[in-house]
Amino acid sequence: MTQNPSEKTAVTLLGLGAMGAALARTWLAAGHPLTVWNRTPARAAVLAAEGAKVADSAAEAVAANTLVVVCLLDDASVDEALADADLTGRDLVNLTTGTPAQARARAEWAHGRGARYLDGGIMAVPPMVGVPEAGGYVFYSGSRQLFEQHRETLGAPLGTTYVGEDAGFAALHDVALLSAMYGMFAGAAHAFALIRKEDIDPTSFAPLLADWLVAMAPSAHQTAEQLRSGDYTRGVVSNLAMQVAGTPTFLATAEQQGVSHELLGPYFELMRRRLAEGGGEEDLTGVIDLLVR
Repeated sequence: MTQNPSEKTAVTLLGLGAMGAALARTWLAAGHPLTVWNRTPARAAVLAAEGAKVADSAAEAVAANTLVVVCLLDDASVDEALADADLTGRDLVNLTTGTPAQARARAEWAHGRGARYLDGGIMAVPPMVGVPEAGGYVFYSGSRQLFEQHRETLGAPLGTTYVGEDAGFAALHDVALLSAMYGMFAGAAHAFALIRKEDIDPTSFAPLLADWLVAMAPSAHQTAEQLRSGDYTRGVVSNLAMQVAGTPTFLATAEQQGVSHELLGPYFELMRRRLAEGGGEEDLTGVIDLLVR
């Protein structure tokens, strides 16, 4: 039977946690027939009242539609949920958070069971789902053909960014960006700690901090160009030697303010190591090479 082009693609969704429920409601609102399954039936029952079909088992849900989206707790949960499912001819899109290695292994596993596979890394929190202006999106990697065929459906809840045929690339992009985020949070935590005991209103300091971080963010482009060219001295304004010379001031200030330097110390140590290796004229880019084992 040929699907009418005007009909919306039917979707099966496994997992109705906060993110899964948000995805489900967005697909329903966009007019996509939706079959859902969740380990805790009560969550599925709520969506039944909103128009979703509720399957009694994950295997039953998988059998209902070609496009199967999985949004579960972890990789082990995916194994358990799909253990009895027939994936032959299915398009499996896995939005469960995992590592690149897990994504690659899951792709091979899916192919071995007769399915096409696409891995996803969600760059959003549930309130951003279905709200285009919020800027949330999902990294996708794996079968390009699958992605192109279902791009419109996958793009209903969140924006889509395809990053390559390697199934592990979505998870890698996801973790890389989130790692940078935590690094930023660490720097912000240290900054707030420095002013914590002073008569400085943190709400007045916050805009200065946020604006400074925004101003520094474009340095990522220069780092990328240096990594691509292999020339870490290109476009350098404050070289590594100059910056290492300034680190005692940061450490002394932390000491005087009664603040631990455990967030900054490891990075400063890497800077000193790179300087000792002869990278004094470079930018900070050389530190990346010390991190890669």
